[in-house]
Amino acid sequence: MLDREGFRPNVGIILCNAKNEVFWGKRIREHSWQFPQGGIKRGETPEEAMYRELHEEVGLRPEHVRILGRTKGWLRYEVPNQWIKREWRGSYKGQKQIWFLLRLVGRDSDVSLRATPKPEFDAWRWNDYWVPLDAVIEFKRGVYQQALNELVRFLEQDRRPRGPRPAESQREEGQ
Repeated sequence: MLDREGFRPNVGIILCNAKNEVFWGKRIREHSWQFPQGGIKRGETPEEAMYRELHEEVGLRPEHVRILGRTKGWLRYEVPNQWIKREWRGSYKGQKQIWFLLRLVGRDSDVSLRATPKPEFDAWRWNDYWVPLDAVIEFKRGVYQQALNELVRFLEQDRRPRGPRPAESQREEGQ
């Protein structure tokens, strides 16, 4: 499913742990690392696609994560011609993505790269939030930078205390 300009609707997932490190997956049988991502199927919302892709690629379910934020609009990248399948050349340009920032509320052991018969990754690790900018394939770098820059504010907001702060106990004189 391509839009009029030749971009495939897609979701990108930045999954972070309690230390604000991000999940970094090694593509199966390749030496490239990336965030989980995948296409939006006809009739799916970006959030539904995100949860489906999260399970397919990382083995996590909605109860394992909390959504911290998402990009306001689509972020696009073009795929170099040599990476496009011959039958798609001329019509396919690249991906347009809605990016989600998630907090892992489950455990590392909840991650399963073999949750489906066609795994995307064969290894994973936690990295510093900004490391992917230096490590991702060049044609995705601009979108990664846009997504990380736009979503970092949600990490800062997530560190703030939730709900009312407990009142400091006040001692009355003579007690």
